Parts: sequence; C-alpha cells; structure tokens
Amino acid sequence: MKKFGKLIAPLALLLTSPACAQNAPAPVVRDADPALWVVKDADTTIYLFGTIHVLQPGMKWFDGGVKKAFDSSDQVVLEILTPDAETMQAIVKEKGFAHDGKALTERLPADKRAAYGKALASLGLPATAFDPLEPWFAATNLELIPLQKLGYDLSNGPEQIITKASNAAGKKLTALETAQQQLGFFDGLSMPAQIAFLSSTVDEMPTLEHSVTEMVDDWAKGDPDALGKLLNDDLTSSPEIEKVLLVDRNKNWAEWIDQRMKQPGVVFMAVGAGHLAGKNSVLVQLKAHHLTARRVKY
Repeated sequence: MKKFGKLIAPLALLLTSPACAQNAPAPVVRDADPALWVVKDADTTIYLFGTIHVLQPGMKWFDGGVKKAFDSSDQVVLEILTPDAETMQAIVKEKGFAHDGKALTERLPADKRAAYGKALASLGLPATAFDPLEPWFAATNLELIPLQKLGYDLSNGPEQIITKASNAAGKKLTALETAQQQLGFFDGLSMPAQIAFLSSTVDEMPTLEHSVTEMVDDWAKGDPDALGKLLNDDLTSSPEIEKVLLVDRNKNWAEWIDQRMKQPGVVFMAVGAGHLAGKNSVLVQLKAHHLTARRVKY
C-alpha cells in the first residue's frame, strides 16, 4: 500500500518546517505543459487545473494556455485558503498532535518500529522525534523533509503562485474547503488507517526521489492517465482512505461545479492533480450532473 503521501493536501504541506531545506541542487529551468480542462455553457466557463502541491524551482508552467485561462477568469478557486499563523497553529495543535498521551512509537505495530526508526535516522532525527504527533501528521513530515532536501520548495507550489497572482490581479479568491475541514479529513481517519498511511510512507522513502520525479514528469507533460495510475491506483487497498481523501471530496467538488454553473462568469479552479485523474476523478463525478469536462489543447 503506497503513494498515500502523494495525496497530501496543500495545507498539510505548509505545516512542515522549511528548516531542513538545505544543500538543494541548483534549479534547472524546465518547461511544463500540465493538463487543463474546461466545463462551459452559454454564460459560464469553469477551467479545471490539476496541481502538484510542491515543485522544484525552475519549472515554467504558469504560461501558455494555463495563464490564458487564469487571466480570463474573474474568480479563482483553490482547495483551501491558508489562514493566519495564529489560527493555523491552533488547528495544527488540535488536528496534528495526539491528545491521549500515547507516544507515536507506542502506537506502531512491533514489526513496523525498526523501519520507522531507520527512516527517522536517515533524516538525522531521533526515533522519538515525532512521538507527540498523530500518525498522519508524522507521515506528512516524513515525506516533506527529504523532498525539501532534494530542492522541492514549499513556497514554489502552484497554489502559492496562483494565490499571489490572484491577489495582484484583484481576482475573487475562494476555496472549496476550510483549513479545519481539510486537516479534519486526515485526523478523522481511523487509527488503523493512519498507521497504514504512515507505514506506507516509511516503505516508499527509499524510492521517494524516483517516484516523485516520475509524478512531476507525468504532470509536466500533461499525462493525466499515467499520473492517475501513479497517484491513485494503490488507494484501493485502503477503502477508508480512498473514500475519505479522494472519492467523497471529488463528489463534493463536482457538486460545487454543478451549482456554480448556474451563475454566469469565468472560474479558474485549481486542485491536486490526483483529483482530476482516474476512475473516481472530479471529471468522472461530473457525469452524474450531466456535465462534461473537455481537455483544453494549447
């Protein structure tokens, strides 16, 4: 059971301290043409853009058809809008930390503790470093720290760039979920599902660089089928995680699109690319509303 971490929400990514981002390789300028879709009728247009929540510097994607769609919009919609620091700290304390006094290492099955300790040691951390955390939050940190060391910049994700561009252009900026809701999806997972999430992250750490490179390559060349297979196929081994983190949210977002189509205007909607790929994608869920998303060629 792998790749759960690739569905980590954009807000969860922002929770990891950037202190470990050091000795990063020099950025390489690279052009990308990620996939873009559109749903439209006589007076409403909604562009659907799939993001990779964290990228290395040098990736040129906010141009061409994506930028044209963004520029034409009067409303921009993201998964979440990051709250102020004080509010964020309160949510993290509530959702990301354990409140029953039980250390994370005590929650892990005995046969998983050695691999978990080795994973922490590979990052220069003691085995008890994440003991106060809930398993899902430990998994987030465990994945993001090595990515930062590989040069992936949390301030360089598409959501951050789109947010800055929206504010600069004075566009209406809204969100599909609140910070409380999004972290609540992770914290609301059963403890066995959270442990599976963490164990999966530990198992894939040795191949993390390769799998993330493959994921970014598929995104950059606009290959949603390959990206969906990489991101979502293994979720079927945990029906709970698949339902909570993927299927239910995709259904909710399809419903949001259906309701928004009743109002005139142009919307640029950016969500994690995994939500726009595969058999349970937002694009598929739109069919229940008699809506069709068309791939934009650019």
